[in-house]
Amino acid sequence: MKLAAVAMLSGAFAAGLFAQQFKLDVDRLSAKASDAVDVSLAGPLLQLGARFLDSKDPDQAAVKKLVAGLEGIYVRHFEFKEDGVWTQADLDAIRGQLKTPDWQRLLGWKDESGGNAEVYLRLDGGKMTGLAILDAEPREFTVVNIVGSIDLEALAQLGGRFGVPKLKNEDKPKHKDEKTKKK
Repeated sequence: MKLAAVAMLSGAFAAGLFAQQFKLDVDRLSAKASDAVDVSLAGPLLQLGARFLDSKDPDQAAVKKLVAGLEGIYVRHFEFKEDGVWTQADLDAIRGQLKTPDWQRLLGWKDESGGNAEVYLRLDGGKMTGLAILDAEPREFTVVNIVGSIDLEALAQLGGRFGVPKLKNEDKPKHKDEKTKKK
């Protein structure tokens, strides 16, 4: 009986992890790409790398804090010499995995050149436990999947560094009156 309970709990835990890390069938794209990047950093590797970061350096400390709750970072990026190598079916296969109650689409963007990007969040009990970014251009196809507890405060501290956009601009005055007072 105890073995059955452990098996059920293990299965539920594994199902939760699967919901965060989605599958990418990218062999077809990889074979046709002129350039390909495949980054798979699982929890133990992330934690090992974080040990080499200096807690006294503000930038490295911020990265260390952000990585602390992560279970994995997975990036697949492909560049092609011509348009039309990736298909809508490739994109839809990934989107289909993100159409569960756990995942919520945060934003979507399209441009006239045929490119589009989407950002999805996985929430569990009000906490962000996953992030997915899909970016498809006519000659590029990128998927980023971050698995684990994502500390938004730590992410905000990285703003303006390491290619992370600054989330708010402290230099802008809050009111028109403050702008005229500074002159």
